[in-house]
Amino acid sequence: MKIREVNENKKQFISLLLLADEQESMVDCYLEKGTMYVIEDNDVKAECVVTDEGNGILEIKNIAVDPKYHRMGYGKVMIDFLANKYEKEYSILQVGTGDSPLTIPFYEKCGFVRSHSIPNFFADNYNHPIYEGGVQLIDMVYLQRHI
Repeated sequence: MKIREVNENKKQFISLLLLADEQESMVDCYLEKGTMYVIEDNDVKAECVVTDEGNGILEIKNIAVDPKYHRMGYGKVMIDFLANKYEKEYSILQVGTGDSPLTIPFYEKCGFVRSHSIPNFFADNYNHPIYEGGVQLIDMVYLQRHI
């Protein structure tokens, strides 16, 4: 297994990016300014995009694992990689997500705790309703992990 940084042609991974953020115009808002990593294990299993949010905060803007490889540990490997790689530069690893029964437990299992939320984020910023695990996503929930 290898984790590598992607500096060019980040859109080649659009199918994975859209698993985590299903509106391409929203992906475009952070893709080029962010740092992208992919996990390769024969082929690409997962991707992640992080951005510097200032004040010692590194934010995961997008993280996705190919559905064929869910529940095999690739998401946790990526988060642990980020925490280890950036522990000297940042004090907090942060992620914003919908209040979903599929994603919140994953992040909590990886050591994140709820921090704050942005009411109506998904309703205000997406051109269609977003559903995950049968739940409509309305508010953006932020979780943080000290690194």
